[in-house]
Amino acid sequence: MKILLSVAALSAMLSVILGAFAAHGLKNTLSESMLNTFQTGVQYQMYHSLAIILLVILHRQMPQSLLLWSGGFMLAGIVFFSGSLYMLAITQVKWFGPITPLGGLCFITGWALLLVSTIKGSN
Repeated sequence: MKILLSVAALSAMLSVILGAFAAHGLKNTLSESMLNTFQTGVQYQMYHSLAIILLVILHRQMPQSLLLWSGGFMLAGIVFFSGSLYMLAITQVKWFGPITPLGGLCFITGWALLLVSTIKGSN
């Protein structure tokens, strides 16, 4: 869990850096649409970085392997969802677009595993 917490903290920090980079460094380079695409990646990265941090805290109260899997899927979602949006916005290479839903599916799976974990843990 320490590694997952460290990676989540790093991811949250990177989302702040990438958000600032987009707002100041890419503002004059990208179209408004591509800037919005990049910012969506930043937002989802931050949301899920915070969710992983909360999963680590929850795991201390309710140690279940499903919580680890949930965090892993959320981390994969950050890589595939946010990463593909960053690459799409910066490179304009359209084949990054189809990767984004895979990341969304990872996010959904992570949240579903959290749901199952809480139901199992309430017995």
